[in-house]
Amino acid sequence: MSRDSDHSVLSAPRPMLAGLLRTRRFAPLFWCQFFSVFNDNFVRNMLAMLILFRLGEKDAGPLITLAVGIFMAPSLLLSGLGGEMADAQDKSRLGRRLKFAEIWVQVIAALGLWLTSLPLLYAALFGLGVISALFGPVKYGILPDLLRRHELLAGNALVEAATFIAIFLGLIAGGLSAVGRSPEGTVLQLMLIALACWGASLFVPLSGRAAPHLRINPNVFASTRGLLREVRQERNLWTRSIAVSWFWMTGAIALSLIPVVIRDKTGGGIIVETAISALFALGIGIGSIAAAVIARGRISLTLVPYAALGMAVFLIDLGVATWSLPVARVEVGLAEFLSSATGIRIACDVVGLACAGGLFVVPLFTAIQADAAKDMRARIVGGVNILNSSFIVFGVLLTAALQSDAIGASESLLLGALGALNLGAAFYVRKNILRSPSVQL
Repeated sequence: MSRDSDHSVLSAPRPMLAGLLRTRRFAPLFWCQFFSVFNDNFVRNMLAMLILFRLGEKDAGPLITLAVGIFMAPSLLLSGLGGEMADAQDKSRLGRRLKFAEIWVQVIAALGLWLTSLPLLYAALFGLGVISALFGPVKYGILPDLLRRHELLAGNALVEAATFIAIFLGLIAGGLSAVGRSPEGTVLQLMLIALACWGASLFVPLSGRAAPHLRINPNVFASTRGLLREVRQERNLWTRSIAVSWFWMTGAIALSLIPVVIRDKTGGGIIVETAISALFALGIGIGSIAAAVIARGRISLTLVPYAALGMAVFLIDLGVATWSLPVARVEVGLAEFLSSATGIRIACDVVGLACAGGLFVVPLFTAIQADAAKDMRARIVGGVNILNSSFIVFGVLLTAALQSDAIGASESLLLGALGALNLGAAFYVRKNILRSPSVQL
């Protein structure tokens, strides 16, 4: 790339972002991913709301936790297999087959809702988890095939922003479908989402087979172990993967603690919790897009340790802001919450945390994609997904243990401690990642 063309690329990040959404190379994958994430969270929250409000289960907490485990388990077990399948086959064709299978999973979910059947809804959630685990290496592995190198960070930023917006919209739609909408309307919506997702996948350009002679290992445990070993051998990929997994663990823990703090310390009700979730999704979107705009077409990790510091500061402030508050005795609405100094402070901390998270994870994951060998890219993504899931499971279980009656750590204390650990993450990134040559166009 010449200096002149390089300058033209670097001077127009925002037109690039808008332009990608209009291109055949990127737009179908973007919308396929959006509808897929929306669908996963739609079904998951619909199941949770059914357990809480319509079935009146006494053991609602364990049943909802079981739902999370059922959805997450395939990522631990099948991401390696998904990476092998995506490298051995044309990623676009594989994606189409997976999204067609998702239509039948949606039929199971629709029957589960119609019959108010927990076993059917759990089966549908497991099916969606399997498809998500297999589709992850496809969607992230194919991006470098569809986009030019200077477009890769912008493409990842758009996908990351859309993912969190889809998560938020899916959670809202799932809750409304379970407690405030007719089963007929929800069944129709489930099928329309599945058909839209499959329809978008049909327009994703063919990518070719990255490793046509690769033999897929049917032993998922062996393939998982082998994938992690492959990622471990490449120091740059390993350190970046650890940092990306740290982000996902931090986000999972924070999103499990913040709603409890808001309920217990401010009296925030469902509307307040929903608004805070919306602010978090908005913040991730802002941070992800900002990463692309600031980078101006380059893949650079310079800002990543500062983003980790930002995550640390906002987490610590969330803990400090709520530490000394008494337990709330009455429920407050959104207007009352945002009219208080504490409410505004919490909202700003949530947005700041999410923005810093977007600035942290998008450049790191883009660098992983850019540096992975073409014939190994989907398997590397699968390995990263395995690490992500492992970190999330470990972090959530450890947090639950610290919250138990045996230890009794408060949510405010845990948020502050998580922030302090992110100071260590900033040091880790600066020492182990920035000292290696940064990826530059």
